[in-house]
Amino acid sequence: MPRTKKTALQKMPIVPIRGMTIFPYMSVHFDIGREKSVLSIEDALDDNKLIFATTQHDMEKDDPENIADINTIGTVCVIKQVIRMPNNVLRVLLEGSYRGRLKKFYDDAPFFEAEIEILKDDEKEATLEQKAMMRGIADLFEEYVSIGSRTAPEIISILNDIPLPGKFCDIVCAHMLLTTEQRQELLEKIDIDERLEKLHDILTSENKIVKLEQKIHQRVRREMTKSEKTYYLREQIKAINKELGEYSDSNLTDAQEFRKKLESLEIPEKIREKISKEISKLEREHRGSADAEVSRNYLETFFDLPWNNSSKEKIDLKNCAKILDKDHFGLEKVKDRIIEYLAVRKLSSNLKSPILCFVGPPGVGKTSIAKSIANSINREFARISLGGVRDEAEIRGHRRTYIGAIPGRIVNALISVKTNNPVILFDEIDKMGADFKGNVESAMLEVLDPEQNKNFIDHYLEYEFDLSKIFFITTANTLDSIPRPLIDRMEIIQLSGYTEMEKLQIAKKYLIPKQLKEHNFTPKFIKISDEVLKKIISTFTRESGVRALEQKIARICRKVARKKVENPKLKSVTITMDELETYLGKPVFKYELANKKPQVGIVRGLAWTQVGGDTLSIEINVMNGTGKIDLTGKLGDVMKESAKTALSYVRSISDEYPIEKDFYKTKDIHIHIPEGAIPKDGPSAGITMATAILSALTNIRVREDIAMTGEVTLRGRVLPVGGIKEKLLAAHRAGIYNIILPKENESDLQDLPKEIRDEMTFTLAEDMKQVLDIALVKQDIKKIGENSKKSSKAKNNISKYN
Repeated sequence: MPRTKKTALQKMPIVPIRGMTIFPYMSVHFDIGREKSVLSIEDALDDNKLIFATTQHDMEKDDPENIADINTIGTVCVIKQVIRMPNNVLRVLLEGSYRGRLKKFYDDAPFFEAEIEILKDDEKEATLEQKAMMRGIADLFEEYVSIGSRTAPEIISILNDIPLPGKFCDIVCAHMLLTTEQRQELLEKIDIDERLEKLHDILTSENKIVKLEQKIHQRVRREMTKSEKTYYLREQIKAINKELGEYSDSNLTDAQEFRKKLESLEIPEKIREKISKEISKLEREHRGSADAEVSRNYLETFFDLPWNNSSKEKIDLKNCAKILDKDHFGLEKVKDRIIEYLAVRKLSSNLKSPILCFVGPPGVGKTSIAKSIANSINREFARISLGGVRDEAEIRGHRRTYIGAIPGRIVNALISVKTNNPVILFDEIDKMGADFKGNVESAMLEVLDPEQNKNFIDHYLEYEFDLSKIFFITTANTLDSIPRPLIDRMEIIQLSGYTEMEKLQIAKKYLIPKQLKEHNFTPKFIKISDEVLKKIISTFTRESGVRALEQKIARICRKVARKKVENPKLKSVTITMDELETYLGKPVFKYELANKKPQVGIVRGLAWTQVGGDTLSIEINVMNGTGKIDLTGKLGDVMKESAKTALSYVRSISDEYPIEKDFYKTKDIHIHIPEGAIPKDGPSAGITMATAILSALTNIRVREDIAMTGEVTLRGRVLPVGGIKEKLLAAHRAGIYNIILPKENESDLQDLPKEIRDEMTFTLAEDMKQVLDIALVKQDIKKIGENSKKSSKAKNNISKYN
């Protein structure tokens, strides 16, 4: 009698599977997501691609712990294919090779591993008794396939060509719809004769069950036919009633519910009459008709609106201040303005809600502070993103004449929060657009006007809804793209970027604890010193906010999480300065530091960008030519005009300096601002370019320890510019502590942190003569004055700088 061969033990990884049994010669693909199973697959791929697949006893158990949770008899499989899916899931294709018995179990590895006894079937030709049994099984299997199995009939012809009884039996098992217990029982039949007998018994029983199922299905089918006939007759009766003008009772239940809701609402009589007519229309329509569905959706939207439901506002100024301080570091002006509004609100409930507009660079907390406001006054919160919105119907809704019409975003937000006085945030209001479908900005004029939004009409609903109880808040990165009429309806609150010290405190108090919690670490598992955090802030991020900083901290947490998985005994991790590149790679940014020595035609300016302040060098070259002016560095129109203004000013004072009178005819001037791929615009580099042009024409050097910003006029006046705080912070980072600012920007210095303000020296200039007096190297002026052979008037003009 042929028996199974037993060979020596072989060590291999194990993958427990739920609700499925794999037979030899069977190919199956499924997803693996459990961590230990994923590691088992990866270990097998690195070795010989062999893995022991066995069924676990309890399908509900998510993580088997020891040998008692799985069957000892399984199948040794070859990994044919692995596809890596999102969330660390593997989609594997396994092909069963032969049976195996689990003999020794190892649980000290990160994955399941065991010594497996190989149980291969003898490849001897079948005996007469086995051939007879195989023919009987083939006949039963053919009957099984023909009476309703989902198995392809082609498998019958394949079975006839299989001479080996063990392989024959396993292929039949693989193509039958059996329970997990039946499949495992067949797999555990090591003796081939016993396996054939068991399969014969199961097939005989399954054929009886399948025949009974078919008989029941036919009886149910006949009953279904009767039901369909009854439904058809009822539909005919309804059609006849409709032709006679009689009401159908199919919508009466819905109409009665809507009428009850209408009676309980406190709404204007005009709206009540309109809704009552809509309910009557629904009663007359057939339930399955398109018009009935449109009316029903309209009425459901109407009654879902919070007509009379308001949140009970709780205004406790101390508690509000506490919540705002807990959720956000800094932003003192913003917090003070919010507390002032709440104080007035508490004294006068008739006060119309203001429209606050938080303007500032990305990542400074504009959106999150709106959530804190809603939380502090016990109101619901809804966020509506306006970025990229170009269709007016997004705000006002679509008219019901269109197929698939829906209300606008405001109505949907009110339905979502179920109150008529929430805090609604219009995020990125500066990113709205317009196209042939209408102007979104025009629709927002009504929504954000306290005098008009009391009678706001959504096109879908076609009646007025009071929006005056809503506390609207908007956010924007810049005011440049917002229309003036819309700006006039809002109270602008500027949020400037954070200083390096503020970012440090935010990281320690908010970002690191948040990321440790999200990655399931204890509060002190990862230790990052202040010096390391400063390094991350200054060289791995360049932003006004802290969004990129949080991403870097999250990246460190992910690296540490991998270490923790690989070494479960790890107690804590300290991030040192030397290891920082291991976690985050090479530094991404570096700030341009102050020049090492005075230079001719190179002046350091200060710039504002949407990610914070920066320093930039303006370089001027003067060459023999025909009076041509070249402007390079991807400059905008305003900056080009500012350069021409600066050049005209220098021409106007050329008599006061050793400058050739006809230089604008005989010299070519090239004005360049480095980092040419980055767009630059604005008038604030006016005094910087004027100083650089004068330096290049006179060969007078400019001080290396000074930076400046300000707009210049044709007559040399210095006009104020914006972004002073961000610009000064950038100068401080670059090690430049002598700054020239417009006189009218003196009040902006109060926004600068005191510890930084005390380290810097400021010159407040009203005209270019003051700028040049500070910026130009006096020794060069004196030298030129001594060597000049110009007129006595020019000499007198130069001597005043000595």
